[in-house]
Amino acid sequence: MIPLSVLDLAPIGEGSNAGRAFANMRELAQHAERLGYRRYWLAEHHNMPGIASAATSVLIGHVAGATSTIRVGAGGVMLPNHAPLQVAEQFGTLGTLYPNRIDLGLGRAPGTDAPAARALRRYYAGAEEFPADVVELLGYFEPVRPGQLVQAVPGAGVEVEPWILGSSLFGAQLAAKLGLRYAFASHFAPAAMEEALAVYRARFEPSARLAAPYAMLAVNIVCADTDAEARRLFTTQQQAFANLRRGRPGLVPPPLESGDAIDRYCTPVEKAGIDQALACAAIGSPATVAAWISDFVARHRPDELIVTANVHDPAARLRSYELAMHALSAVG
Repeated sequence: MIPLSVLDLAPIGEGSNAGRAFANMRELAQHAERLGYRRYWLAEHHNMPGIASAATSVLIGHVAGATSTIRVGAGGVMLPNHAPLQVAEQFGTLGTLYPNRIDLGLGRAPGTDAPAARALRRYYAGAEEFPADVVELLGYFEPVRPGQLVQAVPGAGVEVEPWILGSSLFGAQLAAKLGLRYAFASHFAPAAMEEALAVYRARFEPSARLAAPYAMLAVNIVCADTDAEARRLFTTQQQAFANLRRGRPGLVPPPLESGDAIDRYCTPVEKAGIDQALACAAIGSPATVAAWISDFVARHRPDELIVTANVHDPAARLRSYELAMHALSAVG
């Protein structure tokens, strides 16, 4: 059975707040651990009213402390926002507190708009420095060398599992060159998925960290007792995407009255764009989701799937992840 993992943004729904979002996050992580999900990742975003996962490393510590076996990590840390040494210190601390459970996914995008990006790291020259920053960051986890002037304390010698994240060929090429695990953001940017996977697998160079390529694909899965109810719940994600593209990001909206109502909420052009961006989505009953997963895995051969479910009601979100795992068990 292909491993399933969770990608969470600590969503803040309409009528809720960040404190409640963090409580929901903790409950979902514990639920996912009981269900057998492999890892629980939090994504870094800034200046987004409906996303509470800005201080990613802090939340990783909170989730790791509330669980005992599931791997916890960043999906990812947006490295242009941070000095590599600081990231190494943060994740060296996490890896020391929670040995063999911490993942460090690294992304090249800022995870925010231009004004917030400048506020986060005003002196940064640009994302072109990303490969050098990755190499510098990973170097801080190596044993300290004689005469090394700067150390990550803690960090040196601490085991964390590094990943490169991407939505284009750039990340695939870098992950292959460095011999690292690769996660593709197919849950919102699937256009280059097949080509990126092919490039990563063809160009992979074995490293001390990884002997063979390992690729994880992100997918949207909203699972409910019926197809109609799942499509209704999915209108939350569709609305949020439309609002973002309209330049009006806000709190996570409740679902519309039915799945078909999204056609009235969006213009035809908006709906076509949303359908393209969210094409990697299994929306339906357990049987529908199982069939979708079986076909998707057969076509793309990922080593792992990471699931996001932007559902407004926390109880329905827990239920969706439970039914998704049951659906995967049916696939085998």
